[in-house]
Amino acid sequence: MIGASMLLWTIVVYMAMRKLYARFYFPLLVPIATSTVVIIITLSLFHLSYEQYMDGGKWLVHLLGPAVVALALPLYQHRHTLKQFLWPLLCSTFFGTIIGMGSGLLLARLFHLPEQVVRSIIPKSVTSPVAMDIAALIGGIPTLAAVYVMVAGIFGAMFGPTIFQRLRLTTALGIGSGLGAASHGIGTAKALEMGKKEAAISSVAMTLSAIFASLLCPLLLLL
Repeated sequence: MIGASMLLWTIVVYMAMRKLYARFYFPLLVPIATSTVVIIITLSLFHLSYEQYMDGGKWLVHLLGPAVVALALPLYQHRHTLKQFLWPLLCSTFFGTIIGMGSGLLLARLFHLPEQVVRSIIPKSVTSPVAMDIAALIGGIPTLAAVYVMVAGIFGAMFGPTIFQRLRLTTALGIGSGLGAASHGIGTAKALEMGKKEAAISSVAMTLSAIFASLLCPLLLLL
């Protein structure tokens, strides 16, 4: 009963936050961020555990797979554009992945964080399942890596468009590859708001960054 209520509440909260965002369109009001805050407050007020919430929340998790597969539609629609920009996309995603992992490693070292935490931060800019596998492989904490992934995704969705505007970056290639490489699935969802071409490029960048990170993470730790 609680699980079903939490599932319904999550959907209601998200829809309400989307309307709020559409009305005011302020970076800090990105639905995934505000919905997360409201859900956390709800769980705290009613003294509900994460396990109780996930009795219903697990059904949303099961929808992640179909949601990712659905990104094949904009990929197909813009396949000619992707072929045209294949090498720039490969290069930008490769260096974006290195910067994403390297910045996390440098900041973690700067603040003298425990080694396990350091190894959990490194894969923060790739999609959650891959980040958790990488964290486990290099001696990090998979669940902690998932938290950092969520934080990176939310921050990218919140501040990415503002950064693009300040840098006068308006091309679909720049926006899509930036959001996909830095903010994975959440960034791709944000890219979809900006256009189907941006979403197609972002989904490719997200996939490429996951591949690059899987190969480069162990090497980065050796440096």
